[in-house]
Order: sequence, then structure tokens, then C-alpha cells
Amino acid sequence: MRTLKCLLAVAILVGFVALATPNEKPDKEKDKVSDLMKRKLQASQKVLEGLAINDFNAIAKNGEELLEISKEAEWKVIKTPRYEIYSNDFRRTADALIKNAKDKNLDGAALNYVELTLTCVRCHKHVREVQWVKND
Repeated sequence: MRTLKCLLAVAILVGFVALATPNEKPDKEKDKVSDLMKRKLQASQKVLEGLAINDFNAIAKNGEELLEISKEAEWKVIKTPRYEIYSNDFRRTADALIKNAKDKNLDGAALNYVELTLTCVRCHKHVREVQWVKND
């Protein structure tokens, strides 16, 4: 009888843990996305540094890194039309950033950097909202 009560308690505990974390991605998948986002942040910080010191090579190189990161499988966190729009906007703006860096157009590259940042903020907000709705 005592064993049965222990098993029942464990089953209830496991059930609560499962309910507390619905629709969660496996840890390995989360880690890949987290690593990708860290790389994106590092590259975008290097773009900003390049803008600040007028280093067009650094701007172009890290713009290309941002573009490559956006093409990786882990980039696609959710499947919604708005997410696709944000991803396409990000890639289009990264392309423009690279072009402006190669043309040595600091003002254009700076504007592209701001656009990239706003796209990231909007997309991250959208992802949080979709995940919040899924978890309710």
C-alpha cells in the first residue's frame, strides 16, 4: 500500500511538471536557438562598432554573418506568416546593410542597422506573444 501511494505521488508530481511546461522545445533545440541568438547579438554589436569607428569592412563582414545566421535551420523558431515577414525583412535589410558598407555609405548603413534592430525587437515580441498564447 505504501509503495502504491509513493507511485501515485510520483505520477501526480510528473503530471504537474508536464502541465507546467507545455509546448516546450527539448533542451538541445533550445540551446541551438539560444546559441544562434547569441551569435546574432555578437554580430550586430560588431556592426555597431564598425559604424562607430567607420570600419566598412567590419560592417560588411558582420552583416554577411547576420545574413548567414538568418538562413540556418534554427532561425525558424515558429511558423506564422508574420514571422516569415520579419525574417524576410531582416534578410532584405541585411543585404542593404552589406551593400551600403561596400559602397562606403555610412548614413545608409546606420539606417539599415536601426531597421535590423527594430525588426529583431518586433520579431522577438511576436515570438513571445505566440508562445504565450500556446502556453495558455
